[in-house]
Amino acid sequence: MKIEHIALYVNDLDAARDFFIRYFGAVSNDGYHNAKTGFRSYFLHFEDGARLEIMKKPGVFSRTSFDEQMGYAHIAFSLGSQEKVNDLTGRLKADGYEIVSGPRTTGDGYYESCIIDVENNRIELTV
Repeated sequence: MKIEHIALYVNDLDAARDFFIRYFGAVSNDGYHNAKTGFRSYFLHFEDGARLEIMKKPGVFSRTSFDEQMGYAHIAFSLGSQEKVNDLTGRLKADGYEIVSGPRTTGDGYYESCIIDVENNRIELTV
């Protein structure tokens, strides 16, 4: 069994799509729009076959903070090396994204950093 895709509601579909393309090498489909409901989405495909669906729909409310809360906590991207974690963390920081932690080796042995993305979601960068 494998996870087919993860879905994420966003406020700005184009900004979210551009973020994942720019920093994670995602490839986007042309998008989907249901004119009846106002639902719009893009499927983003990553090099290893993982897929992320980003969605927007009228009436879905924004998160009021990026504090930890119950439910899904973050998306983790394995970058392949500590150097790549350091490089992408530095690039995101230079571009104005909040770095929540790291890069560091955690108590359970992961080398990681955690950032806040364009939609206030936590993204973990790991080896």
